[in-house]
Amino acid sequence: MNASNTAQPRFSLSHRLPPGHLADALRADALKGLTSVPKTLPPKWFYDARGSELFERITELPEYYPTRAEQRLLQRCAGEVAQLAPHTATLVELGSGSSRKTRLLLDALLAHGALARYAPLDVSPDALAEAGQALCRDYPSLEVSAVVTDYEADLTPPGSGPYLVAFLGGTLGNLDVAERRAFCASLRRLLTPGRDALLLGVDLVKDPDVLVRAYDDSRGVTAEFNKNVLHVLNRELGADFDPDAFDHRARWNAERSRVEMWLRSRVAQRVVLTDPPLRAEFERGEGMRTEISVKFSREGLTGELAAAGFEVRQWWQGDGFGLLLADPF
Repeated sequence: MNASNTAQPRFSLSHRLPPGHLADALRADALKGLTSVPKTLPPKWFYDARGSELFERITELPEYYPTRAEQRLLQRCAGEVAQLAPHTATLVELGSGSSRKTRLLLDALLAHGALARYAPLDVSPDALAEAGQALCRDYPSLEVSAVVTDYEADLTPPGSGPYLVAFLGGTLGNLDVAERRAFCASLRRLLTPGRDALLLGVDLVKDPDVLVRAYDDSRGVTAEFNKNVLHVLNRELGADFDPDAFDHRARWNAERSRVEMWLRSRVAQRVVLTDPPLRAEFERGEGMRTEISVKFSREGLTGELAAAGFEVRQWWQGDGFGLLLADPF
């Protein structure tokens, strides 16, 4: 019998979200957000196929520094990360997307340690399948166990430990204080002291002008990305948003140390949704917040992690971006 027919597949894709989970979550978020003051929508709804393509364009803009800064930092520090976590058997990545930056970690961990499995967790099965199969081709010794899930569902790592959990891209900043506290606490419960570790990438506080330009580029790509959430609501919930009736705004909230993205209604208008049945009234000039991006300090983030049961073992930073390795205790 041909050996290729008996070999176990090195790529697997499992679904932990129940049928209809994302559709139900979108309806719930729209109902809650469009009836709150101020109106809000979570940023995860930017990312349909069009939104993901727009975000990839954003990462290439001269104003948007975070992706390049983290890439350079990982290039510099990946080897040290691997040396500090040499027994890692499974690299878990939360919100993995295309897994491009992950290759730096995979190269280092495979060269310096005992890595056997990469476990990306994301809401997009298509992104997981495309990235996972490419990684299997490029890393013949690696198993890829992909999981379709989200932060509010089951984050239990697949495979066996020791685990290194990577949460990159500054995504932690999309959560407010209470959400970060709950997320870090749930993550801590999954990890074993003395065995597992957390690798976290965060954007740091810097000149507000630099921050605002990163979220309001001169070419208008971020504005188009921001308005994409309205296209998602129109398509998925039968809404009648006119994206041209809203302006994109980005502002620095110094009190909460975060950039906020808003959609501001250019006119007084009523928007109707069919599922869930809802009428949302917008006054002229009224804003709807669509994203927060918290910017951290080393001291503040170290304190937050300690409160959740993590001790920062190593800190790296460069170009205004931070990367840290933390141990559960």
